[in-house]
Amino acid sequence: MKTLIVVIHPNIDESKINKRWISEVEKHPELYTVHNLYQSYKDGIIDVEKEQRLIEQHDKIILQFPLYWFNSPPLLKQWLDEVFTYGWAYGSSSGHKLRGRKFALAVSAGIKEEDFSRSGRYHHSLQEILLPFEMTAKYVEADYQPFYAFYGAEYEVSPQQLENSAKGYISYLQSF
Repeated sequence: MKTLIVVIHPNIDESKINKRWISEVEKHPELYTVHNLYQSYKDGIIDVEKEQRLIEQHDKIILQFPLYWFNSPPLLKQWLDEVFTYGWAYGSSSGHKLRGRKFALAVSAGIKEEDFSRSGRYHHSLQEILLPFEMTAKYVEADYQPFYAFYGAEYEVSPQQLENSAKGYISYLQSF
């Protein structure tokens, strides 16, 4: 089965990192399905059954998004609330559609990696900030994997950094 990459970026055309990651992933359509939530749901009305069927067709799920105010873009929270429903994702004998599926995050962070540390500017690691996603995965019995991150997206990103990040993303996806 292929890996489903759910892209949640409200302004993908202006993105450097996420847009480049997508273009690299799209070179491998036999391995990855790219699903852009903001393009699919411009009106904010999510087709829950369609989303659930899409997930069921994949054994690995990546949520790819830029960090927004130390969280995700709002459509991701809405998507999780509406798609990961009782009786499908958890809570009943048939509610385990995510059980055992590999689940991970690919995150672009505007600030530098050293700022995400006990001694850094924000006194918390990115792993700590992303803990609610890990807990969500554990709650639905998915197999949560370490995240992939790009730090410093707010700063000048060189073409070489961008390329290294895109190639690193593919290596990360292949390692799952």
